[in-house]
Amino acid sequence: MIFETHAHYDDEKFDEDRVELLSHLLRENNIGNIVNVGATFRGCKDSIKLAEEYDNVYAAIGIHPEEIDEINEDVINWLRENSSNPKVVAIGEIGLDYYWVKEPEQRAKQRLWFDRQMDLALELDLPVIIHSRDAAEDTLNTIIRYNTQGLKGIVHCYSYSKEIAMEYVKMGWYIGVGGVVTFKNGRKLVETVEAIPIENIVLETDCPYMAPVPHRGERNSSIYLSHVAEKVAELKGLSVKEVEDITYENALRVYTKSKRK
Repeated sequence: MIFETHAHYDDEKFDEDRVELLSHLLRENNIGNIVNVGATFRGCKDSIKLAEEYDNVYAAIGIHPEEIDEINEDVINWLRENSSNPKVVAIGEIGLDYYWVKEPEQRAKQRLWFDRQMDLALELDLPVIIHSRDAAEDTLNTIIRYNTQGLKGIVHCYSYSKEIAMEYVKMGWYIGVGGVVTFKNGRKLVETVEAIPIENIVLETDCPYMAPVPHRGERNSSIYLSHVAEKVAELKGLSVKEVEDITYENALRVYTKSKRK
């Protein structure tokens, strides 16, 4: 079975076939556990709803750095209260995204609420799912600070160098690998997968986005994770089954509230 560690089935792109996918199509395609990840406040609520409706779906709740205008202490309290739900397995996706944000004040605001949600995860003893784009140094420095306090998690949709990835590995963190590893311009992720231990890799789609080759440009779903597993197997010199089995166990270690399917 494959553990899908990062999906967005609450997205409107799944409105027509969400029930069919989550009811049986994913299971028929070797997908076991699924973590549906909140990014907005509404997305967090929808993720919990999906997790409560489907046995193999879990939820992560957190506010994405591009959505921090909707976060305040009331939202933090809501995250705290709802994290006690047995189907909520992580705080995420949270982090830093400087791609569109150039103003120092806005970047500082992102860092403030990143820290606030990292504090919450530490308080709740939950792992985190990290989103980071064009913010390699600030993200790494933040994670180093919290790692010393015992916080662990996944660096989702990893896009930086293999050297930075090795720093995360040394701290016992996990690297999320998705469809980009199959892209012609995905060389940095290919090099990262080649360099780091398979024991620090988890599989993800970020669906409905970033479908792997040969489905690039289509709506993504967890069914396409087989292509990611095949590419990782090729790069690591392992069988596809070994990659699926090892990454499944890795995901269970980070999402400790999830159950084996």
